[in-house]
Amino acid sequence: MPTIFERLASGELPCARVCEDALVFAFMDAGQVNDGHVIVATRRPVATLMDCSDDEAAALMRTARRVAIAVQQAFAPAGITVLQANRPAGWQTVPHLHLHVLPRHDGDGVGLAWPRKEPGLERLRELADRVVRAMG
Repeated sequence: MPTIFERLASGELPCARVCEDALVFAFMDAGQVNDGHVIVATRRPVATLMDCSDDEAAALMRTARRVAIAVQQAFAPAGITVLQANRPAGWQTVPHLHLHVLPRHDGDGVGLAWPRKEPGLERLRELADRVVRAMG
């Protein structure tokens, strides 16, 4: 069954498109947190960042940058949050790779918090080594 983003990209469902190319398309989030909230999604239906190609990942970020610059110019927010989530435990709500370009204002009610841990440099080096080994 196609995701809502596939249905939007194909034109089956209407949306307010911002831009598109062969790899990604961007559209206004129907659930605007603040005016100018844009979603950038892959055209190909992949679930997470880990499932996409290098070219798709680059296209997502390139388009997000272009959109962020335009949102800054059009809406003059105090800041911009670019958010990309993977799988439900990572806050992903639509199983189709996308990111949010979210204009931010002081007191807008948006929150992002996590418990900070400080394991020390030796543990950080151990963790880094695991990632390095996994990267090959």
